[in-house]
Amino acid sequence: MSAVASGGGSATLSGHDLQGLHGTARTRAMLAVALSVLLSVLDYAVANVALPSIAHDIHASSSQSIWVINAYQLASLSMLLPLASIGARIGFARMCRLGIALFLVASVCCAVSHSLLELALARALQGAGGACIMSVNIALVRFIYPHAELGRGIALNGLVIGTGVALGPTVGSIVLSFADWPWIFWINLPLGLAALLLASLALPVTPRSEGSIDRVGIVLTVLAFSTTVVGVDDLVHGGSTLGVAVVLIGIVCWGALLRWQHRRPDPIVPMDLLRTGSFAIAFLVGTTGFIASNFFIIAMPFTLETIFHRPPTVTGFLITPWAVGVAVMSYLIGKAADRFPAAVLSSIGLAITSSGFLMLWLLPETATNFDIIWRTGWAGAGFGMFQPPNNRAMMIAAPRGREGGASGLVSVARLGGQTMGALLVAAVFVFSRHASSLCLLCAACTAAGGATLSVSRRFLMSSTKKT
Repeated sequence: MSAVASGGGSATLSGHDLQGLHGTARTRAMLAVALSVLLSVLDYAVANVALPSIAHDIHASSSQSIWVINAYQLASLSMLLPLASIGARIGFARMCRLGIALFLVASVCCAVSHSLLELALARALQGAGGACIMSVNIALVRFIYPHAELGRGIALNGLVIGTGVALGPTVGSIVLSFADWPWIFWINLPLGLAALLLASLALPVTPRSEGSIDRVGIVLTVLAFSTTVVGVDDLVHGGSTLGVAVVLIGIVCWGALLRWQHRRPDPIVPMDLLRTGSFAIAFLVGTTGFIASNFFIIAMPFTLETIFHRPPTVTGFLITPWAVGVAVMSYLIGKAADRFPAAVLSSIGLAITSSGFLMLWLLPETATNFDIIWRTGWAGAGFGMFQPPNNRAMMIAAPRGREGGASGLVSVARLGGQTMGALLVAAVFVFSRHASSLCLLCAACTAAGGATLSVSRRFLMSSTKKT
């Protein structure tokens, strides 16, 4: 590793690379990261609200319009680890700035699109820009905050993500009340330009890896993720010979990727990190938590309409307490994440989330709005309690020089869990008559399983100390 500057104007780390920044330099750098992350998360959430309008204007069916969302998420998931690897070589700050610039260009392309194909391709480009940002954001936080306060920085990052998710539907509704759907992409320009300016001036210089960029590994990683997700998506929607063939191609790509990178010192898919017990458990806990959350987030609108008989205009209001609970608790848990282990905080958080989902599943059809709201907020607060300590555990478990791979895997746990959750929800809706209610029960059971897995860290640490 060599401490090579990642771009002119960036703040310089003083002394040891894990001492972080201090005072105004830390505030400005964290604000740059926060604006970048908000740009990525907010736009993803806003686009969901605009789907009906988009489908109508570009003459696409409702099922076809889902690709406006899928293209973004698929590009983000398949590009996260390759971009984290590249970021370790060109500098995390430079990768973040590249992501913001790419996101802005893609936003303009989205706004001027006239067909589903054009919009889906532009959204994929936007997803790649978002992946540039999300692949290195936690790595940047690790260099902005000193080791002893890392939990606070990760909690602030979680607050920004939760706030973006919470504001997304509201911002989308406001924009669509006064303008056509292209404006949900035009509004990215002022926020993106502000983020780009601040990122150019305030992000810290970080060490770079001296290895060459693994182009073969990048291609294999993108193919492995994308073909697997597309093939499984086809299978859960009824399946076809093409779907089976795509899944088989994905399996072959995974085998080729793992064999190719087996002896490389800095693998794109950092299996060496996943062979570390504490890191692997934190990764699995994170993935499980996001599977549970997507069981809830995707199915809950259907539950509110079909079981609780609420109109669509009320549905968003009743789900909002989840995002508010996540955002508020993510911020409040920051200091505690530096003092108490994830085996305690994350386990309690997922147990609370599980109990909230279970209480929602047990509600009678005559439940009041207040009955739904406080249980949803309770589940969200538990989820906000689980995330920062678990993410901190992943970053702390990664050795020096592997911040890029660890940061990428933190985002893979989130996006991968969300993608797996969405696929499982689709499967439940295909095979069950009471799908929305069953998804709530699945959410409760999955979160409980994550809590149990999280508790196992206590026994892992005890056995490690004895040996």
